[in-house]
Amino acid sequence: MSGKITRFLREYVAVFSIIITVIGLFLLFMGISWYWIKSIIQSTTSPLYFIYTLKEWNAFILVAGLIIFGIGIYYLYSFLKKRKFVIDELKSDKRSEILKKRAKLESEVKHLPSKYQRMLTEKEDELNIK
Repeated sequence: MSGKITRFLREYVAVFSIIITVIGLFLLFMGISWYWIKSIIQSTTSPLYFIYTLKEWNAFILVAGLIIFGIGIYYLYSFLKKRKFVIDELKSDKRSEILKKRAKLESEVKHLPSKYQRMLTEKEDELNIK
């Protein structure tokens, strides 16, 4: 069961990390706006009045927003860094370069969507690497 969940999350890591980052930014905005513009959002006609109704809970929302935003940025950066490394290495047509970095390529591909695993196996087949 956990293998299926992990596989599903691995396939959509970019989308989920962007969603988590946006949620973190929203919560961060809520917490910051509570502390900086309390007087503006106290009027019931303000579109941000729901932030005022949360009152002291906004401190927890601010901390949660910081944590969630940090997690989203970390996963997005990690995904993009691994993806760039794999694509740059697979552009090479030299068998020796692929063999030198094969262990790192395989470990990076393990944490990326299955598309990159297929790209690696196709490149290995093309260069006759077993």
